[in-house]
Amino acid sequence: TDAFSAIGAVDSPAVRDPMTQKPIVPGSSLKGKLRTMLARSICRDVKLPKFDDDNEVILRMFGSAKPVRRSRLQFSDCVINGDEFKEIALTEVKTENAIDRATSIAKPRQIERVVAGVKFGVRIVYDVMTPDETNEDMEQLAHAMKLLQLDYLGGHGSRGSGRVGFEHFEFACVESDFPIEKLNEIFGKVENYGLLPV
Repeated sequence: TDAFSAIGAVDSPAVRDPMTQKPIVPGSSLKGKLRTMLARSICRDVKLPKFDDDNEVILRMFGSAKPVRRSRLQFSDCVINGDEFKEIALTEVKTENAIDRATSIAKPRQIERVVAGVKFGVRIVYDVMTPDETNEDMEQLAHAMKLLQLDYLGGHGSRGSGRVGFEHFEFACVESDFPIEKLNEIFGKVENYGLLPV
């Protein structure tokens, strides 16, 4: 049975920070989508492997349960940057209809989504082990970010929701001498990758 919902209520609300009530993108959502994009790119098959059977590079970057492997990547929740958007509505409610093909009965639903142009900040931490692995992992992470900009994050992507772009990368190395110039080179190719001419 369907859960009760008041007339006019939003069926699918945006995820919000309980303190600020502003929309957020959970770090787990971004991490999971990047992992899936990378797995799809490497596997090149309709059916993706189980998480624990992913490619060795993906397991190294994102971790596994069997055997237990700690993820080298940590993703914070993505939060809206500063006060830049305090004067505008951050979300909109989109009304959609699902039409039953057999009966032609419409089933309206309301989906809340973040309006286009809102910018989120995210902090990604990577544990450096060896320079060679770090270089390979950063190349793969950048590749996954490029692919995500051609795809979508969250639900309803085939209907235009969830388009994302990456820009304004900043790097800091702590207890590591991995060259920041190399990171600038790798991720400089990621910025606005999804805005390719059609």
